[in-house]
Amino acid sequence: MERIIMNHHKYIAITLFASIILGACNPDLLDRDPDYKYTESTFWQTEETANAALSSIYAELTYKGLFGGEATPLWEEGATPNVYCYSTSEGFDAIGRSQQSASTEGVIANRWKQCYQGIGRANTLFARIGDVGLDEEKQSLMEGEAYFLRALFYFELATYYGGVPLILDAPDPDTQTSLPRNTREEVIQQILADLETAAERLPVKQTGANTGRATKGAALALKARVLLYEASPLFNENNSTEKWQAAADAAKAVIDLAGDAGYDLFADYRGLFLPENENNQEVIFDVQYIFPDVTHSFDLIDAQYNTNAPLQDLIDAYEMKNGLAITDPASGYNAEKPYENRDPRLEATVVYPGALYKGEPASASYYKQTGYAMKKYSIYDKETPPADKKDLKGGQSETNFIILRYADILVMYAEALNEIDPGNPAILESLNKIRKRVNMPAITAGKSQEAMREIIRKERRIEFVGEALYYNDIRRWKTAETVMNAPIKTWKNSVIETRKFNKARDYWWPIPQVELDLNPNLKQNPNY
Repeated sequence: MERIIMNHHKYIAITLFASIILGACNPDLLDRDPDYKYTESTFWQTEETANAALSSIYAELTYKGLFGGEATPLWEEGATPNVYCYSTSEGFDAIGRSQQSASTEGVIANRWKQCYQGIGRANTLFARIGDVGLDEEKQSLMEGEAYFLRALFYFELATYYGGVPLILDAPDPDTQTSLPRNTREEVIQQILADLETAAERLPVKQTGANTGRATKGAALALKARVLLYEASPLFNENNSTEKWQAAADAAKAVIDLAGDAGYDLFADYRGLFLPENENNQEVIFDVQYIFPDVTHSFDLIDAQYNTNAPLQDLIDAYEMKNGLAITDPASGYNAEKPYENRDPRLEATVVYPGALYKGEPASASYYKQTGYAMKKYSIYDKETPPADKKDLKGGQSETNFIILRYADILVMYAEALNEIDPGNPAILESLNKIRKRVNMPAITAGKSQEAMREIIRKERRIEFVGEALYYNDIRRWKTAETVMNAPIKTWKNSVIETRKFNKARDYWWPIPQVELDLNPNLKQNPNY
């Protein structure tokens, strides 16, 4: 926080210095109010500036420490068995090899910084929005959005770093730069409190120019994710059924809201991630992008740089169209034609050798990292792209990144129910609704709790691959120590490298060294 505040003060100092120099050149400038720039005292005066402050909180989501930059959320899969990141972009390659440290550049430092920047902006809004004189309803709504966003930022911090300093007041270097870490439990309780407040104040729908802003459903959906994580083995060592029940109840609250909010699955799984279908009925909350003002480089990364190259282990996880694993002798799998008759989500997600892509067969030699490329979150598919889109460069992409969608709520509900009420018909109802969308056969009843648990975990992997969820899934399930201590392979089953995961350390990221240097009262996570 101190560094952020110091940079803000540095900016003000430079601005004031420039004003003095300009004033010396033109004495008339000294006789008018400085209406061409804002100060802390002059900013919080109109609805427009209050909206600008709120928009600046949303803007943090688009930066490279979170869900933007060039392609940070796409690279996160590189710390899982799904994807190989051959570059050092944001450091996910190092995390995948258990080589991260407190000094690692990239996402480990950036996520901490940008979450606290967002928190600081939210806290400033809470402290100053009352000065604007908005009507009570409008102010309450804006505060509701800020509560949701603060909860999201703190959830990111608690998920990756554990306990962090809990700051609820506007930035103040005199009181905040040497705070110790609060416990993770304290942070989670504040997140849940913020989400409760947000849900009370936010509308069921946002329309028109407000489309994309937080809603009641977004607050309830994030609450469901928070509670699902809390119920998972990493955080629920005693397997408390009360925690699983809380997660199930939270997911059911979103399902119960679906009629009023208009939530449902989007009919086309591939189309769900295309810009022409943004803000459809499945999207509960996403990060809004628009060219040329707010952009990323998802298309460049997917289609050309290939720094999020799918791995053979992921490809093998997709079932055949008949619902059987490729290892099942009855599945009909043909090793000579390995991509035929597979779960349609494979073709919708991955570019594989020989697949029609951008108007011609894809070549494994072009996607030479693993032989595969990621299609999800790219505009490219089978068709030859139009001339103005055929070679998008860095900063020319604008597809929204989805943080919360309705399919996730259904799978969360199934997962939580299976832990407290195995055999509950709603488990299969939720899962099979998702499978029906892509014409996959229904999962049948009669499975044991353990068997259904594995089915749910596999369904999560396939449905949400490339959406920055699987890394946290294998951590919260405590399976990372198994699936990440293994070789990763190309389409020809050639070993690229052997991944490493230190179970005594790697379930948490290190506190960035720069933050430890600034605040000696921060205590590092174990074994870093």
